[in-house]
Amino acid sequence: MKNIFLLGLAIVLITSCESNIKQRYTQQSTEIESYKKVISDYENQNWEAMASHYADTAKIMNNVTEKNAKTIAEEMKTGKEDASLFSSWDYLDGESEYEMVTTDKGQTWVNFWGLWEGTLKSNNKTYSIPVHITARFVDGKIVRELGYWDLSKIMLDMQEIQMKEMEEAAMDEASKPESEE
Repeated sequence: MKNIFLLGLAIVLITSCESNIKQRYTQQSTEIESYKKVISDYENQNWEAMASHYADTAKIMNNVTEKNAKTIAEEMKTGKEDASLFSSWDYLDGESEYEMVTTDKGQTWVNFWGLWEGTLKSNNKTYSIPVHITARFVDGKIVRELGYWDLSKIMLDMQEIQMKEMEEAAMDEASKPESEE
């Protein structure tokens, strides 16, 4: 009888301790659902809807340090400019993962890994780029976002296209008769 009482007490203590432990990692949360909407709004170039998930004071650091962080308004402007260069862009279905983590300091972060694919208008070439983004949430809004991906292949191709255009323009100028100059 004494052993049963001690066993019962041990079970109560263990379960009461477990119920006080805050979940620190999950793949299902309101923050994850919110970030899925951010990704969808980005894919669909729905900039105003995307911005609604960010705090007005959010710092966005995609491939830059905090010193060069952007506001959501600046990020929307960049997104629009970038979108004009591509005939299509999307995160590939089945290639995206989301997780939410609560840090030791109680901060809530959502991590995103995806495979971005876009077709550049100027050369009709499709690029596939692995992406990692992490976003800190406070009161349901993104207050800080850090994104990491490698744009070097796109940038090299764009430089090559630009050089060819400059060479062609120079050749056209050189081939004009003197009277047209």
